[in-house]
Amino acid sequence: MNTDNWLKIFNPNKNSKLRLFCFPYAGGGALTFQKWHTQLPQQVEICAIQLPGRENRLRETPFNQLKPLMGELIEIILPYLDKPFAVFGHSMGAIIAFEMARQIRLKYNISPAHLFVSARGAPSVTIKRNPPFHCLSDSEFVKCIQNLDGTPKEVLNNPELLELLLPIMRADFEINETYLYTTEKPLDCPITAFRGTQDTMISYEDTAAWETETNGSFMLRSLPGGHFFIQNELFLQILSHDLSLYI
Repeated sequence: MNTDNWLKIFNPNKNSKLRLFCFPYAGGGALTFQKWHTQLPQQVEICAIQLPGRENRLRETPFNQLKPLMGELIEIILPYLDKPFAVFGHSMGAIIAFEMARQIRLKYNISPAHLFVSARGAPSVTIKRNPPFHCLSDSEFVKCIQNLDGTPKEVLNNPELLELLLPIMRADFEINETYLYTTEKPLDCPITAFRGTQDTMISYEDTAAWETETNGSFMLRSLPGGHFFIQNELFLQILSHDLSLYI
């Protein structure tokens, strides 16, 4: 198994005091986090997760269920848990980040310093979409993507790019929409949950429900913007402040 395929560290720092594992949104890849090191503390090493089916892994079949994905991912991540680390996930990535934290506790009794989640209701909150987004026709699915306002218009207006993107996004949405929550002991690490105040998909109440997943402290941060508020500079400023507490 090629670790380099799964992990992209754009600015390696062997002297870092904290690693931040970053999980992208549906259809997103590691390049989402390529420039984060320029705005986050230098002592934080950004480890972007590259899931199959995107960017340099375009020819690989994407996962559409969380359990098999987690089985491979945990083994890849383990050698990188040799120093303090935090985990961040946006939208679909939030549920992967959460389950990663659970799985490494279960298998290795290791806990992240902090779990950051954004643009996703708590795992205990059932996603109610009828029909689910991943079951929509191509035309309806594209409209759904447009409404999220996170995919460049150049991609949406390019049939060839769309043909490549749609299967990946469908698989990612299926992971998110078929996720089955199981009750376990809350995590011991603090959790910070971010939401966009104009995000019509994620309510304040659903975001606040993340508090039940930790025995540690909990913070809910509402920021201006829609589902992709993480593209705003303010988000990285706040994340930088929160990470600085661990270095």
